[in-house]
Amino acid sequence: MHALDALWNTIVARRDADPNESWTAKLLDRGPAKCAEKFGEEAIEAIIEAARGDREALTREGADVLYHFCVMLAAGGVDLADVLAELGRRQGQSGLEERSARATAQPTDPAG
Repeated sequence: MHALDALWNTIVARRDADPNESWTAKLLDRGPAKCAEKFGEEAIEAIIEAARGDREALTREGADVLYHFCVMLAAGGVDLADVLAELGRRQGQSGLEERSARATAQPTDPAG
């Protein structure tokens, strides 16, 4: 089993745990908005370490980002497998092509 799969399985298993005994359960108990806020905080910390060029700190913050991203997905009712399937769908397509396809698929705002 891949480490990301193991992480996901742990998060899912802790959905119903006592928030006083599990950090994951505590985060999930606070709801999707709080989980998203915490993910954002961790992402900013990773950005800071990337800008500083501190590889070890970026590695630690990167792990925090992945953890909080998965918690945010779980709080939002999105399965990690769906995100990975979307990545698989995009494989072999250039990022520029993918961005262009998303832009043309979005409805235009008549207000402007």
